[in-house]
Amino acid sequence: MRLLFLGDIVGRSGRTAVLQRLPALRERWRLDLVVINGENSAGGFGITEAIYDELINAGCDAVTLGNHSFDQREALVFIERADRLIRPVNFPKGTPGRGAALVEARNGMRVLVVNVMGQVYMGPALDDPFRAVDAELEACPLGIAADAVIVDVHAEATSEKQAFGAFLDGRASLVVGTHTHTPTSDERILPGGTAYMSDAGMCGDYDSVLGMKKDEPLQRFLAKLPSGRFEPAEGEATLSGLAVELDGRGLASRIAPVRIGGCLSQALPEFWEQG
Repeated sequence: MRLLFLGDIVGRSGRTAVLQRLPALRERWRLDLVVINGENSAGGFGITEAIYDELINAGCDAVTLGNHSFDQREALVFIERADRLIRPVNFPKGTPGRGAALVEARNGMRVLVVNVMGQVYMGPALDDPFRAVDAELEACPLGIAADAVIVDVHAEATSEKQAFGAFLDGRASLVVGTHTHTPTSDERILPGGTAYMSDAGMCGDYDSVLGMKKDEPLQRFLAKLPSGRFEPAEGEATLSGLAVELDGRGLASRIAPVRIGGCLSQALPEFWEQG
């Protein structure tokens, strides 16, 4: 099974990169499943129904979120009917939407996609993320109710993400971090067979501060005061994420970073590029 995970889409530049490149990549790499974090896709803050529909129509199978899940007020309503839009599973009981979804891949396999938000440096603490994910995997275990399991850990602290990798090793196909908008170089297959990467980076313009135009973040660091709103950078975006190939058990056999376009060094999964 071939799956592609793409990091946080930031603003119009990131959306354009995904919408223009994803359909061709889906066919070129014969992808069975595509999951994208879309929580910054609407002007850098949240997601709208129109953007969600665009991503699904472009070939995305599931869209995960994070701490900006409900920055666009319409998300409180449309998330209930968007069955492949997944907000953090550890939001309190009664929060609109779902924290996990069983998605059918192009090859017919059942894939459990879970989104969870960390607690370290993430503002108001949600419910225990480890127990919340554990409950989902107990209800839909790999190899029994699901042919593959993908967990998006939306968190600031690398330590918390690495702890999730250890916690889920052998029980998930992929544990991948989002939120920091900066790709890490620690992609690997853990001892139990789980693919892992601390952060997939962002689909956005890296000539920026975390995808935002540089002036306002710099002003806040220098003067300790805001002078305006954060606005997404508008240059060419880098499509940033992770390519993973799974074996018949739903565990990882190959893994590689993906970086296409923009100002970062380019990276392609050679094992797919060679056919």
